[in-house]
Amino acid sequence: MDLNQLRGQIDAVDREIIERLNRRVNLAGEIGKIKHATGGEIYVPAREEQVIAKLTGVNGGPLDEHAIRTIYREIFSAARALEKNLKIAYLGPEATYTHQAAMKNFGSSTTYLPMANIGDVFTSVERREADYGVVPIENSTEGAVHHTLDTLAETDLKIIAQNYLEIDHCLISAGPLESVTRILSKDNALGQCRLWLGRMLPNAEWVPFSSTSAAVLEAKKHPGTAAIASRVASELYGVPIIAEKIQDRRDNITRFLIVGRQPSGPLGPGRDRSSYLFSLHDKPGALMRMLEPFSKRSLNLTKIESRPSRRKAWDYYFFVDVLGHHEDDAVKEALSELQGTCPIVKWLGSYPA
Repeated sequence: MDLNQLRGQIDAVDREIIERLNRRVNLAGEIGKIKHATGGEIYVPAREEQVIAKLTGVNGGPLDEHAIRTIYREIFSAARALEKNLKIAYLGPEATYTHQAAMKNFGSSTTYLPMANIGDVFTSVERREADYGVVPIENSTEGAVHHTLDTLAETDLKIIAQNYLEIDHCLISAGPLESVTRILSKDNALGQCRLWLGRMLPNAEWVPFSSTSAAVLEAKKHPGTAAIASRVASELYGVPIIAEKIQDRRDNITRFLIVGRQPSGPLGPGRDRSSYLFSLHDKPGALMRMLEPFSKRSLNLTKIESRPSRRKAWDYYFFVDVLGHHEDDAVKEALSELQGTCPIVKWLGSYPA
């Protein structure tokens, strides 16, 4: 078969793909009408994960799961856009890692609203200025994002989804490396590069900034100032990269949460994760008694993080992630038992694991 014949076959397949994509979107539009009539959510993470799981199950290659997810992210995004112009709040300005995580989750057929800080992301969703919000929760190198944890303790929003983003940090400056005397970035980003900075720029001042992209905009004004941010931010704001991959660990990954006003339904056995906040009585063995109801039901705890409650000195909240959905019988039994042990038991959300 010659080149023209092969191209002719590709053209025929492309026509078929377009026809079937339009049919798929039309069917999604019919579902959207039912959602509008019943007050259902436009974005349903569990359903999207079910679709991906079915597709990967029947996939014979050569496309891998990552390619399928990437393609269908945009199909989902385009279909949702016909139902409603979703507005997604994120920690801005444009080109932050949170912005990239938001686009990875919701695709390009979406309106993105940059916010000045994490608290504003939550507030915009609470006030219905945005449909959903995206915030960082933890990094594999630097640990928890405390501002997000503290805000989760106070909000009525629910975690409905999560995603992960590989983080490659660049040092970005209008001047050369030897001229840098100040380094700006989000506090977590600075911490992820502490060894490299200590070795290459031991005398430079570290200045925590509201976001990585905001740091790039500030560094653009001052040749002796550098920002730690992404290649995307460097290209968008026109500030050169003077060093690449400066994070201390190559496997540097940040986990992001998607928050909304309505909780997410279950995906299925072993495929959900739930997040909770607990407080404890100041008594010996209180932490053990909090963990025991999960242990005896063989519920896997994937995260335990403590934070000051800010109610009184030395009083703490405990943030716990457990594999399972809030509606699962074993989880409900554990929580019922904890009601008599913990002064505060707050469900933060359940979402695909």
